Amino acid sequence: MLGGAGLLLGVSAAPAQAAEVSYATECVPPPISGLPPVQGTTTVAITAPARAKTGDEVEIVWTFVKAASKNPDILDLGEDTVQPTGTLKAAGAQTADVVLRGPRENPPIPKGGEMKLSAMKGTLKLTSPGEVTLTPGAYTINVNKPISTDTECAPKEAVRPAATITVTDGGEPTDDPTDPTDEPTDEPTDEPTDEPTDEPTDPTGEPTPTPSESTPDAVTGKEVRVPYACKTPIGDKNATSPVRIDARRDGGGFALTVRFRGSVMDSPADIPKGSVKPSMQVVLGGADRGTVRVEGPANAEDIKAGDPIEIPDLTGTYRPGASGRSTLSPGVLTVEALGTTTTCTPEKSEVSLTLDTTQQEGGASGGGSAGGTAGGAGAAAGDAAAAGGLAATGADDHGTLKALGLVAGTALLLGGAVFTFLPGRPR
Repeated sequence: MLGGAGLLLGVSAAPAQAAEVSYATECVPPPISGLPPVQGTTTVAITAPARAKTGDEVEIVWTFVKAASKNPDILDLGEDTVQPTGTLKAAGAQTADVVLRGPRENPPIPKGGEMKLSAMKGTLKLTSPGEVTLTPGAYTINVNKPISTDTECAPKEAVRPAATITVTDGGEPTDDPTDPTDEPTDEPTDEPTDEPTDEPTDPTGEPTPTPSESTPDAVTGKEVRVPYACKTPIGDKNATSPVRIDARRDGGGFALTVRFRGSVMDSPADIPKGSVKPSMQVVLGGADRGTVRVEGPANAEDIKAGDPIEIPDLTGTYRPGASGRSTLSPGVLTVEALGTTTTCTPEKSEVSLTLDTTQQEGGASGGGSAGGTAGGAGAAAGDAAAAGGLAATGADDHGTLKALGLVAGTALLLGGAVFTFLPGRPR
């Protein structure tokens, strides 16, 4: 009996698998270092379940066996100052870019020492049965002291998959699994077989697909780099930020989450809690038009001088105003703080998310305090999307987005001090 129980456990379990892969990598140090790109080899181990069912959300772990670059011979890196983020590509039965992040945990790293990077974790919701391969790709090493800098590392060759998940159909079985058809009744129906249904059809006679047939309940967008032109109380600045738009089905609409990757810089001044309020107009394109307002919470804690500043997740609700394939792109970012406003307008933007939408009453309206709009810079960006103008990944001469850092600079300026804008490294 105990042996039989063991067999049953073996059948139902989905043990984790861990596999290593190595690939040639180019790492671009931050410009402040004055160093050229570094050529090296990255070796990582990917851990994921060997088997799972559709509908499962599985955890993926990326462990650095060896990073491609060392700490340059410039300065020692202190304890818990290094944080990695990366992107892993899922392919096969479903395709997705999985964003992974590691904690800011590391031992002290001396000049010229091996980079000790924490393990990164991310999740993937499985949507289709079959085999899903997991392939590591680009990653970023952020150091937050003495200033926030990024080293961007990207593959220089095709990378082979490091792990495979076998996904089975997670649907409930019918009473008679051998008969896929509905059980026939004994008496014939009086209804003619060519009676039209209540569902509307398009001119071709085919029913319009519902969102459930084409878009999963939760969709992870593509991370895009958006070059912004920012107007601040202390002058105009150019900045670039990695942004990702995710969506989760909410009735006939979608709950949106806009995520900015990582800390943008260290605060140059003390900022009291409740002082910083960010928001964005997400630009609609494709079948739909207009913008959707998303906003984030005010900072819940005081931000001390020298602490990392992070843009929180911005959330809102998108009710489609049209049926078809609708695109969502990062739009105008606004940061209000201490009675001042910083406005960052995309010089160009790339589509982060595409959804199959069904028109809703009062559609193309956001769930934020300002609702949806279809004018100004948002409409212009939407027209650009419709014209196919949202392609480039961002200008090469911009730094990492520091909208909240500019707010901190405003605080210094109001106090009679001087703020220096510190550009980061473009990808």
